[in-house]
Amino acid sequence: MSDSLKDYRDHVGFREGKHYKATLFNSKQILLGLNCLDPGQVQPVHTHGGQDKFYLVLEGRGSFSVGEDRFDAGPGNVVWAPSEVEHGVRNEGTERLVLFVGMAPAPGP
Repeated sequence: MSDSLKDYRDHVGFREGKHYKATLFNSKQILLGLNCLDPGQVQPVHTHGGQDKFYLVLEGRGSFSVGEDRFDAGPGNVVWAPSEVEHGVRNEGTERLVLFVGMAPAPGP
């Protein structure tokens, strides 16, 4: 497969006790990847200094927090977390939650 084309399904994974991350593409300008949370797993509330972030729900449903907002999102929904705004997600469902994630600019080394 080309370095410019990837199938996200080839990068879905699992990690015991913590959500799984896979980087699909990374440059100084943007990072694109996957976050996978099995039922009961959480990405704790956190912030990114100087980086905007989005989550596109590909599979499953997640309970998201962005700032003061709390909501559930499912396949096709996009969640926006601007720089400096606390955000996190929890999988309270019965199936794996797969999120396509973008951050800009990309995190430093």
